[in-house]
Amino acid sequence: MHLHADASPLGAAPRRMVVGVTHEQTCLVLNGRLRALRAAGFEVTLTSSPGELLKRMALDEGVVTWPICMRRGISPIADLWSFSALLLFLARLRPEITDFSTPKAGLLGNVAAWILRVPHRVYTLRGLKLETVRGVKRWLLLWSERIAAGCAHVVLCNSETLRTAAMGLRIAPAEKLLVLGDGSSNGVDTERFSPAKSAPRSGDLRGELGIPEGAPVLGFVGRLTNDKGVPELLVAFEEILLAEPECWLLLVGWFDGSEDALDVRWRERIAGHPRIVHTGFARDTAPYYLVMDLLVLPTHREGFPNVVLEAAASGLPVITTESTGARDAVLPEVTGLLVPPGMHEAIVGAALKLLRDEGRRRRMGDAARAWVVEKYSRERVLGLAAEFYNSLFEVSMG
Repeated sequence: MHLHADASPLGAAPRRMVVGVTHEQTCLVLNGRLRALRAAGFEVTLTSSPGELLKRMALDEGVVTWPICMRRGISPIADLWSFSALLLFLARLRPEITDFSTPKAGLLGNVAAWILRVPHRVYTLRGLKLETVRGVKRWLLLWSERIAAGCAHVVLCNSETLRTAAMGLRIAPAEKLLVLGDGSSNGVDTERFSPAKSAPRSGDLRGELGIPEGAPVLGFVGRLTNDKGVPELLVAFEEILLAEPECWLLLVGWFDGSEDALDVRWRERIAGHPRIVHTGFARDTAPYYLVMDLLVLPTHREGFPNVVLEAAASGLPVITTESTGARDAVLPEVTGLLVPPGMHEAIVGAALKLLRDEGRRRRMGDAARAWVVEKYSRERVLGLAAEFYNSLFEVSMG
């Protein structure tokens, strides 16, 4: 039986819950989830580094926020300050449950929750940053993951391949690693992301973007970084243009200042290219999918990519990679195509196959939407989450 997001007992006292992430940008993946947890009877406090996105999340989701500065990179003095702030915050609030995610918040938050013996400690694994680093830094990231998982009672993995990778790295024993349903931490709003929902606006938006009507459009949505495979996408696009001179590339996202940030030459190529449109950060991405003919996400690592679900719900086929997490988001040859990470030639071949076969694109897009509606609707995914968190209390009572 699945509990829905509003399935908490009437009149029950709210259960205090802290949700923590490192950077304000990660708040974007919590959209809808916090509201569902509140409806399920939880009194939710969200903590992350301060910023406009944290403030917006508080307004949109109706939750209390507690800003704590946390750096994504390794910074011992700053990390000690962040840890102290988290420890004092949790000691003051005394939550019944904590759910920390992302590497830095996951490590500091779970250790603090363990020291204070928070009754129910969850570590949500949204991806493995260590997959794209080497040397001492990889070793440090691996042990930070193991410590974070060791301090938690359960580790929620966003996808089956992420769970498999975590087991292989001995981040936690198999019985501690859990995937809810078919994966994804948030699901997708299949009403908002729909072929019909934004279709009337797509023609106008093409005009605003300067893309001619009927021109084929490759799309990308997300952070513009090395780990997302943007350099390979840019190189591939040059070769695609040689074969399909009318093609455009639409980049919906921002230049992230993280450790895998694009260097200046790639930024200059994007800014100066006559067939590349870069929107910057877009609060509402739904209309942009309706401008695209297909989505390309050549990522090197994921937990479970939300943008693939959004594109699929919008009726688009997707090209993504065989990387951890990414390959869970596509049914190969049915809803999209998988290519090896880091190989621009594979992107070229896959993109040309789909651009030159409109019937195949439509069949894949239809299949993609049907699959997402069945498996990854927001109602289903968040209902499973509410059921899981409530079950923690039932186990302790039993």
